[in-house]
Amino acid sequence: MGRSLAIDWDLAERVAVKVSNHAPFSGDQYKQGLLEEFTEHTARAEGLVAATTGLTSTQGQARARVVDRAGWISTNLKSLQRLLKPLLENEETDASESPVSARLTAIEMGAVLGWMSTRVLGQYDLLVIEDEDEDEQDLVYYVGPNVVALERRYAFPSSDFRQWLALHEVTHRAQFTGVPWLRQHYLTLVEALLDEAEPESNQIIERLRAIKNQDENTSGEGFIPAVATPQQKAALDGIAGLMSLLEGHGDVTMDRAGIGIVQYANRYAKVMRDRRQSATGITRLIQKIIGLEAKLAQYAQGEEFIAAVEKAGGEKLFNQVWVEPSHLPSSEEIKNPSLWIERIQVKTGG
Repeated sequence: MGRSLAIDWDLAERVAVKVSNHAPFSGDQYKQGLLEEFTEHTARAEGLVAATTGLTSTQGQARARVVDRAGWISTNLKSLQRLLKPLLENEETDASESPVSARLTAIEMGAVLGWMSTRVLGQYDLLVIEDEDEDEQDLVYYVGPNVVALERRYAFPSSDFRQWLALHEVTHRAQFTGVPWLRQHYLTLVEALLDEAEPESNQIIERLRAIKNQDENTSGEGFIPAVATPQQKAALDGIAGLMSLLEGHGDVTMDRAGIGIVQYANRYAKVMRDRRQSATGITRLIQKIIGLEAKLAQYAQGEEFIAAVEKAGGEKLFNQVWVEPSHLPSSEEIKNPSLWIERIQVKTGG
């Protein structure tokens, strides 16, 4: 069956920007001094994260960029096109696609992105866009109006909160640029998962509507069939284990790196619990669209996995996860750390 997925990307961007304009601080009143401050916080966070984890970026110093909501939308539409490439690459030859479906898909996607653009505070974009300038890649993004709006709503001390936020985003950059093979490994898993999927436009529209309405009960199976291919099953398990590990490691690193630096970390975490977006935020949107998020291990299990591994063998044993892809835990090993510990100790002679 020919694929019938198509998206009017320009329309999606226009809709998203229109939705985002209804949020506070849509003008320039928030910008003064913000880039300078986040540049400083990002540099400090990089040193703290490296000292805590031992992960040093192979891409040089982290670079901060403060964007408005429209800038975040534009950047993430490019990322979406890159991530959805396996589904879209054959679309030009599919004459059955309805322009109406392409527009409806774009409208729903724009509505979701517009809503997300009013909530995301920061993001590390792990993707590499082939046709984009190097200066536009490997950036740590901060969505200025959202940061300022949240600070004012909860009376957060701005410098302390911004340092906490920088620690979160820089931790994820350290993971994907401090482990040379990790970025491509993740993208390969996503591409393997999507390559054999054949979604119809109405499926995407339904998924986007459920996300926009925050209807957790309609998460469903997404595009991943109930009986997946062996390749899809392997990719699914790999992504589930990896994302649980990275989120858990991110939280542990933030807590440790911020000791004595961030005064109100517990308060920020409590307020943010229901609105958190990981550094791979747009990737999580893809997970929602294809129905993958419901299959992922609970992110809290990543922290429990790390605690169990370090209890058994300290940081030296845990750092085996960064050696090569085969050392990453599966989703089953995340739930049962003793399985991973035994496997790695046998493999390394530890």
